[in-house]
Amino acid sequence: MLDISAEYHAARAAVALFDRSALGKVSVTGRDRQAFLQGMLTNDVKALQPGQGAPAAFLDAHGKVMALLVVYAAADRLLVELPASMTEKTLQTLDRYLISEKAYFEAVDDAFVIRSLQGRGARPLLEGLTGVGLELAPYAHVEVVVGGVPVRVINRPEGPGPGFHCWAAAEHAEGLTRAFTDAGAVPAGADTLEVLRVEAGQPWYPRDVDDSVILPETRLDALVSYTKGCYIGQETVARVKYRGHVNRALSGLVLEGQRVPDADARIVAEDKEVGRVTSAVRSIALGRAIALGYVRREHLAPGTAVTVVDAGGEQLARVVDLPFVTEP
Repeated sequence: MLDISAEYHAARAAVALFDRSALGKVSVTGRDRQAFLQGMLTNDVKALQPGQGAPAAFLDAHGKVMALLVVYAAADRLLVELPASMTEKTLQTLDRYLISEKAYFEAVDDAFVIRSLQGRGARPLLEGLTGVGLELAPYAHVEVVVGGVPVRVINRPEGPGPGFHCWAAAEHAEGLTRAFTDAGAVPAGADTLEVLRVEAGQPWYPRDVDDSVILPETRLDALVSYTKGCYIGQETVARVKYRGHVNRALSGLVLEGQRVPDADARIVAEDKEVGRVTSAVRSIALGRAIALGYVRREHLAPGTAVTVVDAGGEQLARVVDLPFVTEP
């Protein structure tokens, strides 16, 4: 059995295969689908052409994050990727804003499987299987055939290196997995993916971001268009961007010790609590414990010394910019 270090090596230097089917999935049809979501989400959904995609956030009126998501435009619909177990709640909330718009939302969680191929070898493997060049922009996607199975391939890195999501009808799950493993992809699990995404500084909902967080605190500027029209929560986002600041923000922590701190460990400086850890792993690339967490703005400068306190004791740490690890 492969241990996590072998899976991690595959995900960086070769190809690792993850099952991401637990992610929420929604299909949106109707002539007003892009116009409606344009007024709901933080990014410029209306500008998306078929084959393009964009990450975005769904906020409440106070700018607090209700969901992090990705929108993919196809010729006849939008596909929306949501955090696991968030589909029903998100659709119920969106439905409250629908009045006369021709936009029809369908939960398709069980209709599709998602296989994630991560690593430097992911693109060559997919190009070899499909015969199609995959020089795709971030979140761009194309429909291809893998082993006789129709697949939507999306440029979707989940770690420090390149990566792709592959959507296929649920009945093709076994055949798609077999095609990838036969081509050399190494099956990998949740522990490996957790290390990859924390090293890459990718927060997950609701672990690192939830509805107690206003979007500017996440520092996820790629999710926001500052030139589009109005959307729910825009006033808070724009006020912070142009006239103010946040009192805390998501940041990275590199610990001096090897022990991985607990989620929700306290971050302390000058005998005062200045933040909380949200996710922590032992980085294989750095050979030490790292964490994501919210830190008060007075202590956000890279290199700032703090102490992480949990049930296991105290560990010195320093604040760092994200991501922790980038592709060479």
